[in-house]
Amino acid sequence: MRRVGEGPLPDGWDMATTEEGVRYFIDHKNKTTTYQDPREGSSESQQSNGKKSFKWKYEQFRYLCQSNAMNQYVKINVRRQNVFADSFLEIMKIPAHDLRRRLYIHYKGEEGLDYGGVAREWFFMVSREVLNPNYGLFKYMAQSNYQMEINPASKLILDDHLRYFQFFGRFIAMALYHGKLIDTGFSLPFYKKMLRRNLCLRDIKLVDEEWAQTMTWVRDNDLEEYPDLEMWFSTDQEILGEIESVDLKEGGSEIRVVASNKLEYIQLMIDWRFTRGVKEQSDRFLEGFSEVIPIEWLQYFDERELEMMLCGIHKIDIDDWKRNYHLKNYTASSKQIIWFWEIVREFSDDDQAKLLSFVTGTCRLPYGGFEELIGSNGPQKFVIEKVGKDDQLPRSHTCFNRLDLPPYKSKAIMKEKLLLAIRETEGFGQE
Repeated sequence: MRRVGEGPLPDGWDMATTEEGVRYFIDHKNKTTTYQDPREGSSESQQSNGKKSFKWKYEQFRYLCQSNAMNQYVKINVRRQNVFADSFLEIMKIPAHDLRRRLYIHYKGEEGLDYGGVAREWFFMVSREVLNPNYGLFKYMAQSNYQMEINPASKLILDDHLRYFQFFGRFIAMALYHGKLIDTGFSLPFYKKMLRRNLCLRDIKLVDEEWAQTMTWVRDNDLEEYPDLEMWFSTDQEILGEIESVDLKEGGSEIRVVASNKLEYIQLMIDWRFTRGVKEQSDRFLEGFSEVIPIEWLQYFDERELEMMLCGIHKIDIDDWKRNYHLKNYTASSKQIIWFWEIVREFSDDDQAKLLSFVTGTCRLPYGGFEELIGSNGPQKFVIEKVGKDDQLPRSHTCFNRLDLPPYKSKAIMKEKLLLAIRETEGFGQE
């Protein structure tokens, strides 16, 4: 397939850059501008029935990122034990367009160069901290113990909360731009709002089934048959134990829901469910995001694809892992390698994730699984190398996805050393 963007621009088109250095294209015939390269038509026409695969979409996005790459690097200095606060100060003092430069993450007091692995770990750690409900910026969705949404009470919990949302918008844009993964993900409706798509009852079902059932009942029933049912274009909202009434539209508390306006009521309720008390926070998040990359670059993706780009694959497939690795100074028949894979299968899901994080800097996988692992210089398979002595712990080189595995004399010793390395040596034993 011909690479996107090759060859001259079509007649009537010019290319220019914004003040921040982002390329955009001018269509003189229609007097419009776009961030999308008009030369993508030849590739696009090859998509059957107009349906584009996720791989094709991802390649377009990576092309936009690479074609807008900036020279040199930007250095971010943080303390591991204060990674949230330090990262906030660093990212907010750097001009937004400079965050598209190659990242060099340095943990104060730790040795090692960042060839990509340290940055992968940093994205994971910072996202975990920011999305921690204890900080008050985000909270868990209803009926979910892992998906996050903006906390309407953030303004009452955290000083200068809007600036933190701007910071996290920048951070998420950086993760996408640099091809890094984050820890806990947002709800699918959150991604949909990011993409400026309209929400529907199906989106509500994903996060609050009981609430969705109520709205479905309103939609499917004749309200005229329930004269004692009093519903108005208003609703109640609780923030830190305080209940307040909110009009869904001007004068809503005096407008009754009837058959002729119930669909409007349902749509307003859906919009309110996902924007209640968080419009300012959402706007600042998107402002920060757009300072780094234009939201238009994501126009081809749906909410599930955006989630996959940010969070990768959660469940580790050991067979896929075993199919996509390389050995140095070991062979597949070496007893240490046979023990290694037996141990990995015996590990709990949590320890498997810790092992992956220990070696690669993140416990998430890209959408293509282990075959698509990235190192400092591009694609880089998981590597196990015979290095060290029997009394030493395994070491890792996250920039190269490499595990230094000493030639242990027994499976029991190997398992003990591996568990000690992945559980108790955060920041140490990694390069």
